[in-house]
Amino acid sequence: MAKTSLEPRGSIAVRRTFQLPIVDSFLWLVRIAAIVLIVVGAFNSLTSGRLSGQQWRDLVVFGIAQGSVYALIALGYTMVYGILRFINFAHGEVFMIGAMTGFYVSDGLSRTWLWEAQPFVSLLIVLICCMTVSALIAVLLERVAYRPLRGLPRLLPFITAIGASFFLQYTVATLFGTSVKAYPSVDALTGVVTFLGFRILKVQVLVIVAALLMLAGLYLYVEKTKAGRAIRAVAEDPEIAQLMGLSVDRTIVRVFAIGGALAGAAGFLFGLVFQNVHFLSGFLPGIKAFTAAVLGGIGNIPGAVLGGLLLGSVESLGPSLVLVGLGIPSAHQLKDVVAFLALVLVLIFRPTGILGERVSEERA
Repeated sequence: MAKTSLEPRGSIAVRRTFQLPIVDSFLWLVRIAAIVLIVVGAFNSLTSGRLSGQQWRDLVVFGIAQGSVYALIALGYTMVYGILRFINFAHGEVFMIGAMTGFYVSDGLSRTWLWEAQPFVSLLIVLICCMTVSALIAVLLERVAYRPLRGLPRLLPFITAIGASFFLQYTVATLFGTSVKAYPSVDALTGVVTFLGFRILKVQVLVIVAALLMLAGLYLYVEKTKAGRAIRAVAEDPEIAQLMGLSVDRTIVRVFAIGGALAGAAGFLFGLVFQNVHFLSGFLPGIKAFTAAVLGGIGNIPGAVLGGLLLGSVESLGPSLVLVGLGIPSAHQLKDVVAFLALVLVLIFRPTGILGERVSEERA
């Protein structure tokens, strides 16, 4: 009989006990260093007088407007994860298709009398078209790409989502070209309004108000309607929900449609703010919206909203508030780095996100 040498359990426990304090100590050092750097950078920036109070307020408003767009996209990620437990990485392209739809519909309407005579009616028509097209694309993705893989290992839907993302990108590039599409101007959205000392562009007012209305509508839909209760039941336990007579397939399709519609609305609002779109416009906002969902707590709808607003604010304020104060050159070119560093720092302090990942007790 071959001799088998087994390490005593006591020595393994001692080694693990020795290793854990080292890891914890390193993480605490990182946390302390991060806090010190942020405080020092912010203090230097605020006391230098480099930016006026109005300029700081402008950065805050821009961050909230940008964060509202991130929040709308992030809801699609977090709702799908809440039910299927996988990340739909093609969601950024659903957002891009919404923005592209917004360009073509608004460009067509801008050649008619309605664009000048009734600008807000025109914008509402464009918004509905964007939400409809993106919802249809999201539902088609679920039916063709994801439903046949349901129940299989999670790696397969993950790889499929990446493939679907590239497929949608280059399908749009083939059909509509690779050039940048410039949105037509809206005279009704030019100029600024002043509110509590904040100077806000009219287009930013539209973006923030529209996003808040859609977020409130989603909350009421999920919490107060029968279809919303079905979504929460399937997210909690799909097998029990099916035994109770709920159609799991129909509920999943509904979630994809809602997420797609919100992404389409975000695409149109993105186009109004930045005035252009092209076939790669969905990649970086999609990644940042996923970051926002993780930041707030993946699977948590209020967390996705909070994460989006926080990420937009950090991306807007971070370079001027922290990096410039630390003397880092070309700080404003590092806004994307700041956004992802914010995610890393939050996960170091709270690995489940700000509001925590929402999963059922059995799955947790």
